[in-house]
Amino acid sequence: MVSFRTVAVTDPTAALMLADYFASRAATFPVAMGVYQTPVPAPAHFRSPRGAFLIATSEDGSFDLGCGGIRFIDHLSGATRFEVKHLWVVPTARGTGIGRALLNELETRARAFGASELVLDTNATQAIAGQLYRSSGYEQIAPYNTNVNATHWFAKNLTTELE
Repeated sequence: MVSFRTVAVTDPTAALMLADYFASRAATFPVAMGVYQTPVPAPAHFRSPRGAFLIATSEDGSFDLGCGGIRFIDHLSGATRFEVKHLWVVPTARGTGIGRALLNELETRARAFGASELVLDTNATQAIAGQLYRSSGYEQIAPYNTNVNATHWFAKNLTTELE
């Protein structure tokens, strides 16, 4: 079982997890794409009601297992669009369902903020992440941003699940 706590991206635990996430991304980034560009998350983008940043912890709170955030990005074609950012699970907790639980919680929070659509970008080298997104109902879309680290973009309609 896992629990979640909302923190600022500047929280020491969040900062440590983000540093580990960015280091792991840089280490596995395709040489052909150049150098991984580390995005610095703006704290204001991850504050309620326009966003949230979560730390997943063990049920008893003794182990931090992962992190991820959502942020508002736009109103497009009648949709209120939020973006999933920096979804990461510590290596020792991978394959245990923590990533899926974290993604589900981010979707719940996005709905609570009024999101009708969630989007995200990823890189082909993150094959397991891509599998998670596809199996969670995300569909590949045309690029919605100019993230130089991304090779794939996904979207999920959050309103169809409520009907």
